Amino acid sequence: MAREDTPYPMLVVGASGVVEEANAAARALPGGARDLPAWLLRAHREHAGGEPDEPVLGPVGERVFEAHPVHDDGAGRVEWWLVDVTVRHRAGEALRAERDSLAAVVKASSELLSTLNLDRCLESVARLAVRHLAVAARVVLPRRGHRHVVACCDAGDGAVHRDLARDAGSMPGLAEALRGFPPVPPRWLDPAEAPGWVTGDAPAGIGSVVVLALPGYGLPAGALILLRRSESHGFTPSEELFAPLFAARAGTAISIARLYAEQAAITETLMADLLPPVVTHVDGVEVAGRYRAAGDSALVGGDFYDVHAIAGAGRRSLVVLGDVSGKGLEAAVLTGKIRNTLRALLPFADDHQWVLNRLNDVLLATVGPRYVTLVLAGVERRGGRVVLRLTSAGHPPPMIVRLDGRVQVARTRGTLIGLLEHVTSVTEEVLLEPGDTCLLYSDGVIEARGGPLGGEMFGDERLEAELRRCAGMPADALAERVQMLASQWAGGGERDDLAIVAIGVPREPQRNGPVQ
Repeated sequence: MAREDTPYPMLVVGASGVVEEANAAARALPGGARDLPAWLLRAHREHAGGEPDEPVLGPVGERVFEAHPVHDDGAGRVEWWLVDVTVRHRAGEALRAERDSLAAVVKASSELLSTLNLDRCLESVARLAVRHLAVAARVVLPRRGHRHVVACCDAGDGAVHRDLARDAGSMPGLAEALRGFPPVPPRWLDPAEAPGWVTGDAPAGIGSVVVLALPGYGLPAGALILLRRSESHGFTPSEELFAPLFAARAGTAISIARLYAEQAAITETLMADLLPPVVTHVDGVEVAGRYRAAGDSALVGGDFYDVHAIAGAGRRSLVVLGDVSGKGLEAAVLTGKIRNTLRALLPFADDHQWVLNRLNDVLLATVGPRYVTLVLAGVERRGGRVVLRLTSAGHPPPMIVRLDGRVQVARTRGTLIGLLEHVTSVTEEVLLEPGDTCLLYSDGVIEARGGPLGGEMFGDERLEAELRRCAGMPADALAERVQMLASQWAGGGERDDLAIVAIGVPREPQRNGPVQ
């Protein structure tokens, strides 16, 4: 009687797997106690075969039971007691589903944040949405007006990009999701309500469509349209956990990539005005420049050069090479200011001293210690020759490489710009014959440290000796040679900014023309 009245189902099962005895609780189970569930029959046979006496788990109707073999009469008859573990089992399943969802979110986050490229980020969002939530996905990125960027991905296909001149109002719930504030819940739709640009290329058998907002940093990042097989307007329990977390991570990744793209575009625009010009000839005179910022990833630094085809009242050209104080971004900003100031002073470029005085006034009015060393070269062609007017302001004087191998140091000097109330300078006029070249360079050449001992400067004397071997070289080849010598000398050691300009008279006359 004790077994009959116990609240736990009890079954006595014979060697053949037939239920020979069952208590009241067992008879009350769905289907009664006539036949063993498949999972329990399999466990009974394994038990009879000598397997360890361990509990087994399986469903009976909508409940989950744990079956324990507690008595064996030696003839194959086993007494099985069943314990209802439905609540514990469902809690475990929920915990596993939550753990799997969080693991999927972590993995998705790593993939989403692995790139700062906006197009690739949109592709990743679409692919991950298809992998976890739908058979097709559309990621919509808002743009000005009615034009939106849409990344589309279908099951088994890679993501593609389209520019759509579509009004967000043509897709129910899309305009609200793109606004993103106040927080917008998922909008479920029948496929017939979605416009053709959403469902046109999707696989057959779409049962429902859902629109999710992708939240960004205080502003909406976009919207995600999911096309699903299920006709149910709702997520499964595991998807209910995964979907909002995925949407938040996707919105964050898109916001970061979009911000990076905008900043990169701004930087590129500003950088274009800071980079040195690329020239080959000015009015028949060879002009070649080389530039290298100190950092491995830096594009601009404190050294600079400029070439202006027309400067002053005559037909002279003006070449400027300088070295500002400091390094990195601050030096680059000061470089831009100095170059713009000199550009504004071009109408007065015939008077080097006047130009230096005005630039000195500007730098003295700048907050903080700001100074620059400069060399100005006024270039005027006279037949097959070139006349240079060279003025140094605290800068290493130019070197003239003659066709016969002689190297002359220009006799020009002056005070640097931006520290003293008054600046002084000495200008020298130099005549270049065909085959001669004048080299302007920053101290990144002569102060390059390296060599056999690793700490020796390249120096003026070594530069002069190398230039003697470069007699007759075209300006471009000479500039390339000097840059290579400085780089080889420094080796893998620390490098300074470097700027080089070579002004050469070709051996054969060049046609007149503007900067090329």
